[in-house]
Amino acid sequence: MKVVGIIPARYGSTRLPGKPLADLGGKSVIQHTYERTCQALEQVIVATDDLRVFDAVKGFGGRVMMTRSDHRCGSERVAEVTETLGADVVVNVQGDEPFIDPLMIEQAVAPLLAEPDVVVSTLSRAILSEEVLMSPGTVKVVTDQNHNALFFSRSLIPYPRHKEFCQWREHIGLYAYRREFLLEFVKWPPTPLEQAESLEQLRILEHGFRIRVIETNLGRGAPCIDTPEDLIRARAYLSRNCA
Repeated sequence: MKVVGIIPARYGSTRLPGKPLADLGGKSVIQHTYERTCQALEQVIVATDDLRVFDAVKGFGGRVMMTRSDHRCGSERVAEVTETLGADVVVNVQGDEPFIDPLMIEQAVAPLLAEPDVVVSTLSRAILSEEVLMSPGTVKVVTDQNHNALFFSRSLIPYPRHKEFCQWREHIGLYAYRREFLLEFVKWPPTPLEQAESLEQLRILEHGFRIRVIETNLGRGAPCIDTPEDLIRARAYLSRNCA
C-alpha cells in the first residue's frame, strides 16, 4: 500500500499566530515536524493556505501544496491535498508536533495495513497526572474490548464512581485514514456531539463508523505547541534533549 503523510499548517493560529514558522533551535516548527515525519514515511507533504509557510517549506527542500483558506479544520485541508494523490492510506500529522516520534506514525498506520475493515486509526496513552487528567485541553478516550473508540471527551471519562476500575487515557491527535473514507468523511456536516465538544472525530462515531485506537507509550513529555508558553517549553525541551 502507498502511505502518504500530510501535515496541515495554518499560519493564522488564534493562540500563536505564525506558529509553523516559529523558531525552534534554528529551524522552524514546521521543519522539525516535517523532518520527523519523513523518518517514518517516504512521501510527506505540507498543506498550507499561506505563502509564507509555502516558501519556508520550499526553502528547506520540503514538499508543499497550497490549499483553500476556507477549511474549517485540518482534516479538510488534508483531504484537499488527498484528492490529488493516488495514496491508499493518508496520515494526518499535526503541524505543531515538532518532536513527534516516527514510531508513533508507524503504530497508527499498522492497523490499516493489517486489517481491511479498519478505515481510520489513532493513538492514546495512559494519563499519569491529575493535572493532565482534569484539564479540558486533554482529550480523553474510552474504548471497547476490541480497541475501538466508544467516545472522546474533554470531560472526565469514565466517571470514577468506582475509581479502582478507571484507566484514563489521553487521545493523541494523529490519524491514519483510508483515502476513500477521508474524502467521504469531510463531506459530512458537523454533528451535535462534535460541535458540543469541538472534537471533529466525534463526527465519525456519530455516523456509526469505528475508530481503532492504538495504545502507545511513546512521545511522553514531548510538548506540542499551541501557545507562546508551549513554545517556551518546547525550546527548553530541545535544549535538554539535544544538547
